[in-house]
Formats: sequence, structure tokens, C-alpha cells
Amino acid sequence: MPSTTKALLFLSSALATSISVGVLGYCMSTQWAETTMECTRSGDIFTNGSALITWKLFVGYLNRDSCPLFGDAEKFEVIPKLVETGEVPSVVLHTLVLCLLALCLLCSASSILISLYNSVSNPYETYMGPIGLYVCSSLSACLSVLVLILFAVNLTVTRMAEKLVKISTGITPADLRNESTEMMLGYYLVILYTVLSLVAIAVIYMYDQAAYTHRREQQRPTEDAPKEIMMY
Repeated sequence: MPSTTKALLFLSSALATSISVGVLGYCMSTQWAETTMECTRSGDIFTNGSALITWKLFVGYLNRDSCPLFGDAEKFEVIPKLVETGEVPSVVLHTLVLCLLALCLLCSASSILISLYNSVSNPYETYMGPIGLYVCSSLSACLSVLVLILFAVNLTVTRMAEKLVKISTGITPADLRNESTEMMLGYYLVILYTVLSLVAIAVIYMYDQAAYTHRREQQRPTEDAPKEIMMY
């Protein structure tokens, strides 16, 4: 049976990872970003309308105010709508974001199982020990950082928001300008998920270092022993 210290530290790691899974699950259901842009009818000089896109991972909301003729609100599914725009890079990047988030959840689930197993057992030198937890939690942190980068690139570099609005305006042409994007709660919660994954690693690293120091002390050569002990 593992020591009380080991059990508590691995349970703490499992708790941190469990909280991170809850955070990631919630962030996947809430708003990730808002894109706004000014809108005019083609050929007009003065700006007289605007468009606002609220992005979630699976659905989005488009609100048009006099863009170009009258106000309108539309709910859409993100990937089918991106396919409709013909922006292949946007479709690929958004699909990658979803796949990476699924891998994050899988790695976190593996970390929880390994932590719980180590709290009741001692598979120290196998992949079910700290090494396995390091790998799973590190992958979770790295993949989540990649999610942040890819999502931001998809919104700021590609023209998916502009093309989405133009498709929604129908046959009436519109000129769009001054596009700006603001990240929302869902995006920033991924950062919290990354931090919690690193916390899980740090907790096990503390145990790993303490266990390594204890083993070294037990393996000290006899010449380092005190003289009064050597006499016997």
C-alpha cells in the first residue's frame, strides 16, 4: 500500500485534473469570441450598419443591424456554415480545434485514472506511475495551448467572418470594413484548463522529488555513515 503522503498527493492531482475537465466541458458550451464589423451597401460612402457574430464551438449567432438593408438575427451551425462559405482553411482549422479539445479530454481522463490508481497502489517504474501522468498531463497542456493558437489564427487571419456575413446578406451586396474580434469567456477558460493541468504535474513532481531523495538517502554508501555506527 502507498504511504499516506503519496495517496494525498495523487488524490490532489486527480482533483486538479477533474476540475480542469469540468472547466473544459463548460468552456466548450459557452461563447468563445465576438466579431464585429461595419457594414454599408456597395457603392455607399457612409457607414450605416453593423454586423455582430457570436462564436461558440458548435453554433454561432449573427446579428445584422441595417446590413445592408434591415436588421436580422440568425443562428447557424459553425462547421456547415463555414463549408458553405467555401473557406477551406477555416473549416480545417476549426475541425482541428474540436479534435484537439477531444484529445485534451481523453488525456485528462487518463491522468485521473492513473492518479487514482497510484493513490492505492505502487506501480512506480511503469507507465502507470508518475511517468504516465507526466505524459498525459503534459499532452493536455500542450494541446490546449495549440487550441488557443489555432482558434485565434482562424478568427484573425482567415476571412471566414466576412464571408459568412456576405453569404447571409443574400443577393444584396454589402461592403464590410473595420472588423474586430474580442475573445470571450470560453477562450480564456482554456487557459485555466492549461494551468490546472500544469498544477497536476507540479503536485506529482513534488512527490517524485521527495521519493527520489528518500531513495538516495537509503542507498548512501557505508563510508558516509557516522563513525560511531561504523565501530559496531
